[in-house]
Amino acid sequence: MTENNSKEMELRSSAVTLSDMEVFIFPELMYSLVLANIMSPCIWLWRDNPWFSGLAEMSPYRRISKLKQYIMDNYTFNLDLETWGLTTREREIARFRGFISEDTIRKSNALFGYEGDRYYFDMDIRAHFGLDKYDSNVIPYWKTETVEAMDAFRYKTNYETGAGECVSLAALYAAALFIVAGIPLEDIYLMATPLHSQDFIDVDDGILTNNRRLVTKSMWFNGTALSAQARRALEKEAVTIVAHPTGYVHTVYNRATIDKGAYAHFADRLKSYLKAPLDDKNIVNFLRHSRDLQKCFQIRWSMHGVDNYVGAERVFAYEHGSPYRINDRTRDKLMAQIDTEEFQITPLRHRIVLNELEDLVRQENIKCNTRDDLELLKGRLASDCLEAEVALERLAAFCNTDPRLPDASEKEFVSGQEPLSIVLGMTRSEIVNRLESIRERNDTANMAFYAYRDLMRTEPWPFLVAAMQRNPVSIEGAGGIEDSSLLVRRLSEMPDMSIYDGPGRLAQPDEVWNYGRGDGLEKAVLLANILHSRLPDAEMFIEVSPARACLKVGRTAYDFSSRKEIGEQIWPLSRYW
Repeated sequence: MTENNSKEMELRSSAVTLSDMEVFIFPELMYSLVLANIMSPCIWLWRDNPWFSGLAEMSPYRRISKLKQYIMDNYTFNLDLETWGLTTREREIARFRGFISEDTIRKSNALFGYEGDRYYFDMDIRAHFGLDKYDSNVIPYWKTETVEAMDAFRYKTNYETGAGECVSLAALYAAALFIVAGIPLEDIYLMATPLHSQDFIDVDDGILTNNRRLVTKSMWFNGTALSAQARRALEKEAVTIVAHPTGYVHTVYNRATIDKGAYAHFADRLKSYLKAPLDDKNIVNFLRHSRDLQKCFQIRWSMHGVDNYVGAERVFAYEHGSPYRINDRTRDKLMAQIDTEEFQITPLRHRIVLNELEDLVRQENIKCNTRDDLELLKGRLASDCLEAEVALERLAAFCNTDPRLPDASEKEFVSGQEPLSIVLGMTRSEIVNRLESIRERNDTANMAFYAYRDLMRTEPWPFLVAAMQRNPVSIEGAGGIEDSSLLVRRLSEMPDMSIYDGPGRLAQPDEVWNYGRGDGLEKAVLLANILHSRLPDAEMFIEVSPARACLKVGRTAYDFSSRKEIGEQIWPLSRYW
């Protein structure tokens, strides 16, 4: 493979930068990041933390819960515009025009015009992300962070823990579930929608990750603010990518590499997770979730042998701060706490009596998963209030979310890739050796070494293409330091400490700048990125040896010591502009 092969150039260099846009175009990169995190020593060190003592004796769910709390304590969600900088739609469309049509990108990617269903349209997606202060063609360089880059947020001002965006957290979870919680990789499925990424863990009734948190099936239907946030992506967006150890399926591409049986199993399990019986508990959970529809319901309650009625919204108000709930055995205690003046003798007009709905569902065993069920409810709970009909339709949808997955019938499932064959009990070195041995026969394993930033095992040009073309933050950050000697002094004052351990693994320029530290070779690449923005026509190259790096710009040389142990070579940077 030569560096003139444009598709390979984009694929391999994209494995280094790992922006959301690049992962969308090259879906194999999503799992390559998981493998890079599994190869990293960082997560393996978690197993020595006292927090995880006794983990082997716990049930799978308890192990996963223990891991969740560790991630909650040590990472925060970050999706600002400053960390990785900005690019433009025109620039990125030009990069990928040969891979996917512009119209397809706009219909399925959040950065290029996709606004999801009505929820996202109404909220103004650009304002939500803070992009409304820029021209409409400006989009963020949201880069998916490796575990090292996530951990390094601790070095940034105003950060006390690690951080990462949603794809980063999904990949972190997948790797940690395998390494720490002992969940087989085959039981973990990564899902990406245009605006969110999460994992489905095939344990018990199923578990979803939601950024740092976990959502069990019972939590999905409990009607809380957390479940409402978790439900948003699968209720309002199509799933664009599903990634698995066996491969991937993408909503846009006809070719799917995921095992067909594994995908069918996942689809069945996810659909089962998203459906629940229509019963007393879930009816009330729905109303707790849908506050705007509480005004369509009332509760009948007997006081001294006489039926009284109270608006559902008032009863839910009494739930706040109370240990009692409407939809369990403590309803009578909750109702006893309500002031008598809240009740009235006659039913409230235009409202469904919640008790009657509960009785009807029990007596008729209504599942509300067919149109006939829904029509029966509407007919028996007649109301001249249009919103009451809407409420019943939304109740049915609440209990029966139908995920919009890539349609298997439209895909060509292909095989031929060497299986990863990474199983529980393997050591980190055994996994690295296994991945290295199958690189020529498994594209995802091959790309994992680029995501791992290992220049001992990869050619340098994908790293350099990414470094010189997609690192705007360091250029902007150094904009106020016009004197090159002062800029070099600034770099020399940074700790000579890479965020990536060991020989050969290198940080990109914006990582070095953001975290204020780097090996000398990383600083040389950072300096080249900044100087090229100022001297676009200057010839530049880096002389690399195991203990030093010398950046030459015209007749000027900038010398740095290095501990990356990369063998002697010359990197002609000018060919990577």
